[in-house]
Amino acid sequence: MAFDGVVTRAVVRELHKLVGGRISKIHQPHHTDIVLQVRTQGETVKLLLSANPTYPRIHTTTEEFTNPLEAPMFCMLLRKHCEGGTIESIQQVGMERIIHIDVRTRDELGDTVSRRIIMEIMGKHSNIILIEPESGTILDSALHVTMAISQHRQVMPGKSYVSPPSQDKQDPLTVTEQPFLSTIDWNSGRLDKQIVDAFTGISPLLAKEIVYRAGLVNRETLWKAFSGIMIDIQQHQYSPVIVEANDKANFHVVELTHLTDATSSTPFPSVQLCLQTFYEGKALRDTVKQRAHDLIRFVTGERNKNEKKIEKLEATLQDAKDADLFRLYGELITANMHQMKRGDKELVTVNWYDEAGGTITIPLDPLKTPSENLQSYYKRYNKAKNSMQVVGEQIEQAKTEILYLDGLLVQLAHATLKDAEEIREELVEQGYVRDRKKRGPRKKKDARPELEAYKSSDGTDILVGKNNKQNEYLTNKLAAPFETWLHTKDIPGSHVVIRARDFSEQTLAEAANLAAYFSRAQQGSQVPVDFTLIKNVKKPSGAKPGYVIYEQQRTLYVTPDATLIRQLKTNASQGA
Repeated sequence: MAFDGVVTRAVVRELHKLVGGRISKIHQPHHTDIVLQVRTQGETVKLLLSANPTYPRIHTTTEEFTNPLEAPMFCMLLRKHCEGGTIESIQQVGMERIIHIDVRTRDELGDTVSRRIIMEIMGKHSNIILIEPESGTILDSALHVTMAISQHRQVMPGKSYVSPPSQDKQDPLTVTEQPFLSTIDWNSGRLDKQIVDAFTGISPLLAKEIVYRAGLVNRETLWKAFSGIMIDIQQHQYSPVIVEANDKANFHVVELTHLTDATSSTPFPSVQLCLQTFYEGKALRDTVKQRAHDLIRFVTGERNKNEKKIEKLEATLQDAKDADLFRLYGELITANMHQMKRGDKELVTVNWYDEAGGTITIPLDPLKTPSENLQSYYKRYNKAKNSMQVVGEQIEQAKTEILYLDGLLVQLAHATLKDAEEIREELVEQGYVRDRKKRGPRKKKDARPELEAYKSSDGTDILVGKNNKQNEYLTNKLAAPFETWLHTKDIPGSHVVIRARDFSEQTLAEAANLAAYFSRAQQGSQVPVDFTLIKNVKKPSGAKPGYVIYEQQRTLYVTPDATLIRQLKTNASQGA
């Protein structure tokens, strides 16, 4: 993983500004995540500690979190021991991905005591542990590790804290040239892997960068590349960057020059901002998928049902097109009734409607009388004729249903946990799923949905609906008739409203970018976005939630830009 010991060192360096700060609040939005609100130097900073098995990390953040109504036990314990306490130190253990946050606080008797929060960033084995540093006793942890999970070290309340097993690697910041070169076997290949295996804190990504900088690799160039990077790290000279290459995002605090096929490279002024930008939304996406997995599966299943329904209806429609042929069979049987008898398998007669005067062969049921064969064809004719209109209507209904369900899947792809719960409520209201009993107070039916707020580069407010409840409230209730409404053309997506009568072309382009980004065309380019005044947007009577029709629209084409979206969000949070 890219969050290696070098990145950890850079993070800890920047977190030193929190030393002396007071922990004012502690929250646990997810069982793997802890958020400390630290009051320091005249500002309140949120410090995120995450033991998420896929995205373990520690950094300051401006992200908003949804906390459970009832705080988990670990959160309550952290509040008891650390809330109101002062951060005395934040230290990295060697070059490992382990950080100790020492807190000076007071116990129930008012005596000064110390507590240590240990952040272990180790992939699926990551954890957040609270210990009593004097005795080394574990008070509790985000994730419990029992004997059944690990025989080497148990992480349970009351147990003594044992550090993760040492990998017996060398410290890359203190190694000199000859010891470094002696670890390299020039006949074994994969120099980057050898560097990872020999030195602590170096990820495969950083090792590849070292080898790449060595160019035509030999003893001299490899040491020069390695030592050059390590000197920068020793002196805390970092270059936080996110690089997009081969449809994958990479980050580090060392410039990644070896990714020569990069499509974008974004430098950052701080490691904290780099990490927040990289991770923001990723862990949330996983959490939403886990919490709303059944919801996504249900909506996808309903969509598939409607697709199969359309296939069957179209087959029925094809059969219905034979209605005129059944009528012709009936007319010709009527005219030739005197020539027919029970047992005939077919009737060969002149086709009056054929200008060339050709004959036609009509299949007959030999078990039926001529009159019964006649009645059978007229029944099939009437059934086919009547089904033409009904089947056509059913096909249109199924297509409308698919459009609605596609919109829900797009909304779930961009949803927060709260957005996903609103989508579930909508499905209950629409009769798709049964209501489920929920703990805690029920949400008021007339509660106003919370909309996503953005601000354009020139300071114009822009609002985005992230689900149908929000879309309907934004478009049909909140927005004024003179405000401008945007939506991707013929593509499921969010409603976007520019909250101004007059605005610049730049604001319009940025609002269109929001509409394209929060749509099914997020990964596309030159996405068509329609825009018109709110007064030209109407919801048809009886239409599905979020469905509208509009007129007098114009269309512009934009390519979704995630960096721009983040900037517009930052503008709103800063009141720019």
